[in-house]
Parts: sequence; C-alpha cells; structure tokens
Amino acid sequence: MRIGLDAMGGDHAPGEIVRGALEGLAAHAEVELVLVGREEVVRAELARAGPSSCLDRLHIEHATDVIAMDDSPVEALRQKKDSSIARLIKLALEKKVEAIISAGNTGAFVAGCQLRLGTLKGVSRPGIAVVVPTFHGPIVLCDVGANISAKPHHLHDYAVMACLYAKHMIGVAEPRVGLLSIGEEEVKGNELVKQTRALLKGDGSLRYVGNLEGRSLFAGECDVAVCDGFVGNIVLKLTEGLADGLFQTITREIEEGIPGLAGEFEPVVRRIWARHDYSEYGGAPLLGVDGVCIICHGRSEHRAIANAIRVASEFGRLRLNARMIESLGP
Repeated sequence: MRIGLDAMGGDHAPGEIVRGALEGLAAHAEVELVLVGREEVVRAELARAGPSSCLDRLHIEHATDVIAMDDSPVEALRQKKDSSIARLIKLALEKKVEAIISAGNTGAFVAGCQLRLGTLKGVSRPGIAVVVPTFHGPIVLCDVGANISAKPHHLHDYAVMACLYAKHMIGVAEPRVGLLSIGEEEVKGNELVKQTRALLKGDGSLRYVGNLEGRSLFAGECDVAVCDGFVGNIVLKLTEGLADGLFQTITREIEEGIPGLAGEFEPVVRRIWARHDYSEYGGAPLLGVDGVCIICHGRSEHRAIANAIRVASEFGRLRLNARMIESLGP
C-alpha cells in the first residue's frame, strides 16, 4: 500500500515524523511511503536518522510551503497552494497514494480532504473518530471536531461508520452505541440529541443503548459514542488533560513516598500508561471522506506516527470505505 505522509506537520516535525516513517516501514513490509515536505529538510532528517534498509520503499515529494498550526484553515489552503498538506491531498486526489496521514493543522487537513476528495456515497459530512482508552477497554468517539454544526442525520452516519471501525479495527463483535447527552433519560438533551436519538433508536442495524452522560464513557456502558464535533473535541481534550494530570500526580506521590518505592512501581505505571497512551492507537480516521485520511495528534512523536501508518494500512486492507457505503446505502 502506498501512503502519503506530511513530513512538515506537527509540533515535532520533521524529525519525529521521519523517524516514525522509518519505523513504520520497518514494521510493515507491504507499505511504501511518500514523505511530503521541503526536500532538503527531509533529506537532512533521513541522513540524521542513519542507515536504513527501507529506503527503497521511501520517496520524497517536494512541497515549498507549510501550513502552521495557528493558520486559518481555509485561508491557508487558499494562499499556500504548495503546502505539504495541499500537495498531500493532491497526491490522494490523483490516486498516486492510497492513504494520507498528517499531524499538522487539523482544520486545514479536514477542510482540504472534504473539499478536494469529497465524501462517500450516502455521507454528507465526515467526522473524526478517535479511539479513547478506558478502564474497560477502548471505545470509539465520533465526532471530535470535524463538524461542529451537526444535524441528526450526520450523527446517525457517524454511529454507523464508527461501529464498523470498532468492529473491524479494535475487534468489538457487536458494538454498543450511545449518544452523549446531559442525562440518561430520554426527555433530556437539546433538539439535536432528541432527533438523533429517534434515528438511532429506529435503526435496527445498530445496537443502541440510549443516552450517555460523560462519566458513562469510562464505565463500560458503550463501545461507540456519538456527538457533534464541538462536544466531542471538548471531551477529548478534557480526557487527555485529566489523564496527563493523574499520571503526573501518581508519579510524584510515588517518588516522594517511601524510598525505593518508585523503582518497584515503575513497571506497573508503565503498563498502565501504555494502555492509556494515545500513541498506541496511531491516528484518528476522518470517517466518511472518499479516501483513507488519518489525522494524528499535533504532539505526535515517532511511535504515534508509526502506529498511524499501521492504522492506514489496516483501514485500506479491510476495505472499510466500501463497507461503509454498503451500510449507509438505501
């Protein structure tokens, strides 16, 4: 599978992106990568990384410009026509790559994919699906930022697509779907929630379990949670911040506790962190777009990039877009 990767996107680009690209190539013999970015910068990072037996499966696509993380997405796409994100999407549009990955400006990447690649048949607005680690196993949360002005049929589409993702990518045989709201009772929620609930409840193909409060995400009550992008993004960022804060607190308390305790607990803390680290799950797919588009966290380091390559490869191999079209069809 030929995958395009934005070498210039993210807080740790291009160094960590290039390092992750080489790790991804080493782990997946079926993958061929196209690194998109300023050629001289990318080559310098490859030289710094040292010898690799995978260089015959790695290519560079030169792009003169970079969309910064704080750039206005639509304006940046319009003004920076030869940015790494714009050229990456062009490669996908021209079928020169089968999947694309970026840890850069999420708004620009989402807008470019939606405008240039279009959506799958039966989908009007794509949504970002994130795998959220919980105490009872991972769940899929969709949408986390692509569509902040969602309509009920958008959330229904997200439920269908996220269920397929949960089933085939994280191994949940019969995903339970919940709708994020301010209470479990059916009478609660705004008009969007109430109308969406009717659609989800009336779809016999979904294993709908009802409204979910925020705390329910971590109580093992669902495998897929749907919401509009505004709510989903807040939930995601709050979860990330809470997880970081808890682990920092636990680590500090152990280090300041009984002498020698830190060394004994370190393996346990590492195992727990590994189960709750977003890097383990790679990137988040933009579900509903006509292509395989993987969005990585802006703070992604090499391990997250290597895992995103795995996710993109699996997504394509499993023909998830074709499965979604079938499920959303008349």
